[in-house]
Amino acid sequence: MTATIIDGKKLAHKLRADWKLRADRLNAAGIAPGLAAVVIGDDPASKIYVRNKIRACREIGIRSEEHALAADSTLATVLALIDRLNADAAIHGILVQLPLPAHLAQAAVIERISPVKDVDGLHVSNLGSLLSGHPRFVPCTPAGIMEMLKTTGLNLRGAEAVVVGRSNIVGKPAALLLLQAGATVTLCHSQTRDLAHHTRRADVLVCAVGKAHAIGGDMVKHGAAVIDVGINRSPEGKLTGDVDYGAALQRAGWITPVPGGVGPMTITMLLCNTIVAAECCAAGRGIRLDA
Repeated sequence: MTATIIDGKKLAHKLRADWKLRADRLNAAGIAPGLAAVVIGDDPASKIYVRNKIRACREIGIRSEEHALAADSTLATVLALIDRLNADAAIHGILVQLPLPAHLAQAAVIERISPVKDVDGLHVSNLGSLLSGHPRFVPCTPAGIMEMLKTTGLNLRGAEAVVVGRSNIVGKPAALLLLQAGATVTLCHSQTRDLAHHTRRADVLVCAVGKAHAIGGDMVKHGAAVIDVGINRSPEGKLTGDVDYGAALQRAGWITPVPGGVGPMTITMLLCNTIVAAECCAAGRGIRLDA
């Protein structure tokens, strides 16, 4: 059996076309959805990610702006910029590209973003809302994962789901979303004693640990849906995921490629969150959007 590939690029293209209609309605009503991206330092990967996000914004009708700060910027400088963006009525969404330079406290930076502009969904208020089952903004990668799982047609109610990785960005929120969908969820991490024992019984396997081939083909259940969030670079410079793709392809029922899987969907859900934030702003101003 060869797995069906979940094409993140194709799905992202479809979803963006749908959401562009909502962006067009906002623009027609005089509200241009606005996203501000803050990138600190000269990390090449971060610059590429922000460039891709800004290009995607332009294609869908979102006004975007990039704020680049030096790697040695003080916390006070970063917070002052966020304060200005919070106060800017033309900005509906703010993202701070992670990871940050080591001297900056990530929690302090994220918590400074207004929860109503936190389109990455990482503010403690938004994570708490997700935990309660009434989220304002869902973190982008987990939201994209759930959209990808919809394409498989799997019934998640009662399914065994295993998430490998417990970060606030992917692992924990992905586990919560799967739980809310009715799955029985196991959250594994670096202290899990027998990882393979858990992954081999997973109907849905989400891997987000940032370690190439952390999941071998023999660790995948036959017919499982495998979502590979990892992005690693081999010594030869080739991008690879956390899952041994070639081996898992012969066992899984569905699998995401790296690249071309979760990545495009993460950006897509950022666009969706920004449009929702702009729609909330319109509603707050009493502006009625045409159906």
